[in-house]
Amino acid sequence: MIFSHISDIHLGFVQYHSEEREEDVYSAFNQAIDISIKDHVDFVLFAGDIFHVPNPSGKAIVVLANALKRLKNNNIDSFFILGDHDISRIRSTPVPFVYHNLEFSRYIGNGKSFMYKNILIMGFDKRRKSEIHTFEKDFANADLEAKNHQGHKILVLHQGISEINKFAGELNSMDLPKNFTYYAMGHLHDQEIRRFSHLGGPLAYPGSIEITSSESIKDTQKGFYQVDASRSEVILNWIKVDTRPQISTRISIDKLSDEISVLSEKIKKYDRKPVVEIKITGDVLDLGFVQTQISRLTELTLRCFWKHISSEQNSGSVFTERPIKIEDEIYKIAKDILGTTELANFAINELLPHLSKGNIEEANAIISENFVQFKKGLKNATIS
Repeated sequence: MIFSHISDIHLGFVQYHSEEREEDVYSAFNQAIDISIKDHVDFVLFAGDIFHVPNPSGKAIVVLANALKRLKNNNIDSFFILGDHDISRIRSTPVPFVYHNLEFSRYIGNGKSFMYKNILIMGFDKRRKSEIHTFEKDFANADLEAKNHQGHKILVLHQGISEINKFAGELNSMDLPKNFTYYAMGHLHDQEIRRFSHLGGPLAYPGSIEITSSESIKDTQKGFYQVDASRSEVILNWIKVDTRPQISTRISIDKLSDEISVLSEKIKKYDRKPVVEIKITGDVLDLGFVQTQISRLTELTLRCFWKHISSEQNSGSVFTERPIKIEDEIYKIAKDILGTTELANFAINELLPHLSKGNIEEANAIISENFVQFKKGLKNATIS
């Protein structure tokens, strides 16, 4: 019995307003589906953030439909839960439910168990920090059901675990039900496997299928897990998918010309134009010289930009003719205007995606929810 564990697909994500980057996400996802079919897996688990926004583009909807159809045509079942990017803040039916209703895939995010042959599968949709306390009762019931099942038990979650990422952590591993033999996780975008002595099996994050806006430019691998559940203990095999190269390098100003030449030769060997970030150290006195050197990479890269790293490590960015990180500049401006990192994150990462698409109702719901949470926090602080 073998299954695929895929998470944080973010179908419809368009980075740098680039059609090529949108296609990169579709390509990585389709590779994962094709490999799963080729390897004759029994089923596929999607651990949340299937789409990048709750109201995805028609193209993203069709890409997922075609993938699920290919799985179905090859007698491969699939199961999914919802991540925070899949869930609308206003009252609406999540788009992935369409695939459940058409029996292309099965929704398991409501905590109700499903039996696939002799494997117990149970999942919970993403819950925000204000809702985390509701897991206590649900996890207790899930743990009891898992304890009474003799075969493998899989728990599918889209939450951050504090021991793995203290900044994105919402739960501690001690909070999780103890009797599952595999914890199929989503939400964190880096691949990770942990084995905790108090849990019945490994806890695994396959990471995002492609680099997204929440990650820095870096040379990294992306992929998914294939899990062999034919024995008493599951065996994990992480499978890499082919993604666009990304390069972040630091170059001293006095070696800029030579290093650009070396980098150019390296880039020419790639099948796809990479995304490149160059951090320049030293005293940059002649911006024209820097721009001329960086422009040598323009036709060789999908996007290329540079930033100066001063001796005090204060950075400012100057874009090439093909700017790549406009999001960073917008974030800096928002932080300067709003005064705090928290407000800038809220404005850029939560409000802006909806406002840019004219989703006024969704944006109003986010503002209202945020204000309610602010009042609760203020009340608790006053009481304390």
